[in-house]
Amino acid sequence: MSKHQLGGDYPEATEKLDRSVLGFFSAAERILLVIISLLTMLAVALELTSFFDAGRVRLADLLLLFIYLEVIGMAYAYYATHSVPVTLPVLIAITGITRLIILQGKEAEPSKLLFEAGAVLLLAVALAILSWASQRSPSLNSSDNLDP
Repeated sequence: MSKHQLGGDYPEATEKLDRSVLGFFSAAERILLVIISLLTMLAVALELTSFFDAGRVRLADLLLLFIYLEVIGMAYAYYATHSVPVTLPVLIAITGITRLIILQGKEAEPSKLLFEAGAVLLLAVALAILSWASQRSPSLNSSDNLDP
């Protein structure tokens, strides 16, 4: 439909539609963040239950709890500020790869272990650069600068 067919109310109608669509996306975003948080808490509860059933806690299990904690922290940060510090996903990746290395144990191929360790090192360097850059320019530490 063109502007001419809508008459003089085109800008007002468009703004009303835009507000409605943005409101829908905002509500959907918040609902999904709550669902992610609830499912993460459920996963934590199931993991804790498995600790008690097994009667032991391994390092890989603790790293999994850290991943859950970082996911909850990321959901909290996004819900509170509408932006996520760029460093949180990098920390989750580092923790996930470290957990993978530990789970593989001594049976892993040395070359595979070397590649995984290299990935952790690369992510750690990226984290250091991102942290340094965010101290120099605080807007780099969030996704705010991606908004048009």
